[in-house]
Amino acid sequence: MKAKASEIAQKLLNLYRQEHVILGGWLVVNQVFVDEATDDVLNELELLPTGKTLAQHIKNLRSGKTEMDSIDRELMPYGGAFSDTGSSTVLNQQQLTELQQALDKFTPDQSGLDLIQNMPLIKKYGNEWTIAIRDALVSHPQLSSRWALVIKTYNAYRLWNQVHEIIEQPLSDRTRAQVQADMPEYETYLPMFGVAGTELLNKLRTFISTSKAE
Repeated sequence: MKAKASEIAQKLLNLYRQEHVILGGWLVVNQVFVDEATDDVLNELELLPTGKTLAQHIKNLRSGKTEMDSIDRELMPYGGAFSDTGSSTVLNQQQLTELQQALDKFTPDQSGLDLIQNMPLIKKYGNEWTIAIRDALVSHPQLSSRWALVIKTYNAYRLWNQVHEIIEQPLSDRTRAQVQADMPEYETYLPMFGVAGTELLNKLRTFISTSKAE
């Protein structure tokens, strides 16, 4: 039971950190938290980096202190750096048409991602483009589902580069803990690269299990 609770805790922590790129936002992830966070899982969360913050959020959801579609500002991941961005994002018809045309051409690879990221519309939102466009498409379900593939591809390449950076540096206790907490995310996205992704995932697992932390 302890091992299973630990795995669930890491999955929930990963979900908590990725809320800003998940369609449906807090309404969706909070339901998962309530459904899966048993007392054993909460105890495991207390042992993980930033896990205490998530554990408190889940307790607030359980008690009714926090509504299912929200989170207390002081408990937001990354100190709220991604909060509320794009909540008022509105695209006009021309922008929607341009985005739709780009999504029609999108392929889940680096060239497809470059096509999207080089759009003036996307550049307008800087580093927060994923959130801004996600929120702008809430009332356009067909475009939202296609946008989700863009985000999935973006996450895959982001994590691919992140893993290479990790294994090229000396391993610290903090990095090891962070990788262990984020492992469900690596396991989700790296296989998108086929054999190369699976090999990189195995290399990461070996790295954190055999390298001596400094």
